[in-house]
Amino acid sequence: MSQALDQLLADAVARGDVRGVSATAGTAQHITYTGAAGTRDAAGAAMGSDSVFWIASMTKAITSACALQLVDQGRLTLDSPIGNVLPKLENPQVLTGFDSDGTPQLRPAVRPITLRHLLTHTSGHAYDMWRRDMLRYMTHAGTPGILTCRNAALETPLVADPGDAWEYGTGIDWAGKAVEAVSGQRLADYMRDHILAPLRMNDTAFRIGDAHRQRLVEIAVRGGDGGLSSIPMEVEQAPEFHMGGGELYGTAPDYLNFCRMILNGGALDGIRVLSPATIAHLSKDAIHPVRVKALSTAVPFATNDAEFFPGHDKGWSLGFMMNTHDVPGGRSADSINWAGLANTYHWIDLKRGVAGVLMTQILPFADARVLSLLDRYEQAVYAGSALARAT
Repeated sequence: MSQALDQLLADAVARGDVRGVSATAGTAQHITYTGAAGTRDAAGAAMGSDSVFWIASMTKAITSACALQLVDQGRLTLDSPIGNVLPKLENPQVLTGFDSDGTPQLRPAVRPITLRHLLTHTSGHAYDMWRRDMLRYMTHAGTPGILTCRNAALETPLVADPGDAWEYGTGIDWAGKAVEAVSGQRLADYMRDHILAPLRMNDTAFRIGDAHRQRLVEIAVRGGDGGLSSIPMEVEQAPEFHMGGGELYGTAPDYLNFCRMILNGGALDGIRVLSPATIAHLSKDAIHPVRVKALSTAVPFATNDAEFFPGHDKGWSLGFMMNTHDVPGGRSADSINWAGLANTYHWIDLKRGVAGVLMTQILPFADARVLSLLDRYEQAVYAGSALARAT
């Protein structure tokens, strides 16, 4: 399997689909593949398995795991008003439109926000890059963008009443603040102590350390001609708050450790970090009959329109998107998965016991060439797994 996957990655580089790529796959018991191809910057530094990526929204599942640990301990609850823990969310307002002079129109939400809403993206919080009305609101109010990691970036209204719709946004950032409120630790410290260190995710952190910077992958932008050009971009390194929805930097092998822990029911190499009850939360649709919807770009520089598994229903657990159908030659129905803005991807197939990670650093999100590579990579991982079982 390794030779075929190595060639797959090398071919993607040769075609110009990616400048560089790092990928890994495994089961609960074993790492079955680790490889890299291409370069991590315009100067030609070789991509390696230890190259460091901004994993963006792949942070969300780890923050969700932190919150669910505290649910297990009785320090947070899923269905009580989160305003009891976070007073700024006690009286949420819903954006309904704009006056003729551009002034936003707001009304009180019909029900309180809960931690369950935050973790499932049903709180009504929305990112401006996929909601033109939120972009308009933030422009009018002078609200800073989320990547500034300023507290004011979170002070936005909802775009739907809690529980009524799936709206992708800053709910997990608020969940990270709930972790801080009840643990007494900053999110970076809590996550390090309770998730990252126990799982030996030693190259994953909110801050880019000196050793990480020597292996950091440059972010590139796909031009109209299909070419890639580097841009200077990194998440705020002296943040007012740790962005639990998208601030982490890390490596593909580190993230596979997190995936393999979930495959193994909450433990890795004998070290338990999540309870079986939490794994059940992470692997069960928590929003039905609400469905995950397509994302329509409002900021084309950052993201293309994005819809995974078009034509099929998608659910959301308390940490991941869920596909509701078997993917021919690939993941099973009810696999859990998500992605990061700079085209990093992963899936966890609990039925077949397979997880995979593929990372690049390309904007805009949902790059067609990277998604095609992800599909071919997934198919090859399962084909190799079947061959290994047969022999």
